[in-house]
Amino acid sequence: MSSSIYVHPKFKLNGLPYRFDDLYELALDFEKSLAFHEIEIGKFLIEWLNNNDYISVSTSGSTGAPKKINILKTHTINSAIATGTFFELPSETRALLCLPASYIAGKMMLVRAIILGWDLYIKAPEKDAITQYDRDYDFVAMVPHQVHYSLKSLNKIKKLIIGGGAISIDLNDQLQHVDTEVFATYGMTETITHIAVRRINGLAKSYYYNALPNVNFSLDERNCLVIEASEVSNNNVVTNDLVKLISPSSFKYLGRIDNVVNSGGVKLFPEQIEAKLAKFINIPFIIASEKNETLGEQLILILEEDSSKPILDIKTAFSILSNYERPKKIYIFSKFPFTETGKVKRSEIIKNLDQAAEIIQQKKHK
Repeated sequence: MSSSIYVHPKFKLNGLPYRFDDLYELALDFEKSLAFHEIEIGKFLIEWLNNNDYISVSTSGSTGAPKKINILKTHTINSAIATGTFFELPSETRALLCLPASYIAGKMMLVRAIILGWDLYIKAPEKDAITQYDRDYDFVAMVPHQVHYSLKSLNKIKKLIIGGGAISIDLNDQLQHVDTEVFATYGMTETITHIAVRRINGLAKSYYYNALPNVNFSLDERNCLVIEASEVSNNNVVTNDLVKLISPSSFKYLGRIDNVVNSGGVKLFPEQIEAKLAKFINIPFIIASEKNETLGEQLILILEEDSSKPILDIKTAFSILSNYERPKKIYIFSKFPFTETGKVKRSEIIKNLDQAAEIIQQKKHK
């Protein structure tokens, strides 16, 4: 292990101060824990405190097979400083880690706390982690699923960032009525979590993502986002995300180019349609496409079969969509595949669409 790794003198974990040697001993204890989330924290801390100049992280696997990549520790430190600067989070900030430390989002909460001198509390990454305790926090990161189950307790949080999945229109609407400053984040493992954020409630609410310090945006020939962030990546990151570029430091997200449907010459973005339908559908679903002789492609809705929940009112759900956005067919898929971080494996479902059963709308939904 290397004592050259910096541990802020005001860093605390669960209210207790830790210097380098103490933190290493704690990591060894966590590795022996019976709680999986503590084991993962212990493993990461040992890796963070060793002699290597990089850490190894796994991508989520939502857009392909998960893979291991190496990230320089200096880049994670730069990322932590950028977050602290952007959100104005000085030393002694009280933060909560309720995400798994097996992925970059959880790892970075630990790095931020160690580097910036936060007082970090650790809870199991459960859907309602924030509701179980009375403590207040200055800064918390969650996935949308956790936020949904924590709405009544968000008054405990001053600033909340949400990542790891789309925020539905319904959840977005509910977040307009909380005092917490809530931000949607944009980023990926390769950019060491978020490199852009947008406020989704309050007077500063925006539809555009704004860059963190030392981040610039451009477009490639496909109109996909290119990220220049030399503080966290040695190379520009070319994404498959279609965006409307507002300026070199802001953009509006449209959807993945892999998912765009060209139906009769009209470009449709499944993610945007899914956000509209999420208010009406209480089971996992995706919008996709299949070949059509006259349109080229036609939209389809794929639902996960769940006999424990009533079937949705298709007519009401589709009434909020334009004619172009309405799926022409509906399929039932027995069980959706998910990544470990809770994202639907869209491409795997589409690849196995022949295993799905079509719903005949006129018979089942009048």
